[in-house]
Amino acid sequence: MPRAARTPVRPFLRPDAAGLRGNPLIRSTAAPVLLLIVALTAPCRALPAQTPAPPLQWEVHLDAFTGDAWAIQAGTGISAPLGTYVRFGAVGGIGPGADGLTGRTDLIVRFTLDPFRDKRWAPYGVGGISARYGGRPRTSMVLMAGVEGPPMGRVAPAIEAGFGGSFRVGLALRQAFARRR
Repeated sequence: MPRAARTPVRPFLRPDAAGLRGNPLIRSTAAPVLLLIVALTAPCRALPAQTPAPPLQWEVHLDAFTGDAWAIQAGTGISAPLGTYVRFGAVGGIGPGADGLTGRTDLIVRFTLDPFRDKRWAPYGVGGISARYGGRPRTSMVLMAGVEGPPMGRVAPAIEAGFGGSFRVGLALRQAFARRR
C-alpha cells in the first residue's frame, strides 16, 4: 500500500503540544473549567444550619415525683452537644420527700425535634438513668417527653413529664442561645 493512502492521525488526538494547544475546543473550555474549580473550592460563609452547636448549657430544675417515694426536688444540671439534635447531660437535685431529705442524679440524653428554634415551642424526648438517694436508694431508667419554649431573656422555659422510678413532672429553665436549642 502506498504511503499516501494511509489514514492521517488527527491533531486533536495526538498528545504533542501542537495537537493540544492548537485545538479550539481546549482553548474555549479551559477558562470556564478553571473558574468553576476556583468557585467550588473557595472558602464560603457558613450557613445557619452549619453553625457549630452551642457550648455547655446550664439549667435549673424543679421536679416532683409521685408514688410511695414521693419527693419534690430543686436541682441544677449541665449538658453538652453530641450532634445537631442530641445533647448529653447530668442533673442533680435535692429536696423533701416521703423518706425525709432525698436527692437524685440523672444522666440523660435529650433529643430535640427543632434544634434551630424555627418554632416558638419545640418538643423533645429524654432517656437515661437516674439514681435516687434517701431512705430507699434506687436506680431506674428515665423516659420523658418535654417541650421547650421561647427564650425569655437569657433563659428558655421547659416542661417535662415521664417515668423514672415513678411518674415525674418538672419545670426547667435552660440557658438560651440565639437560633439554637
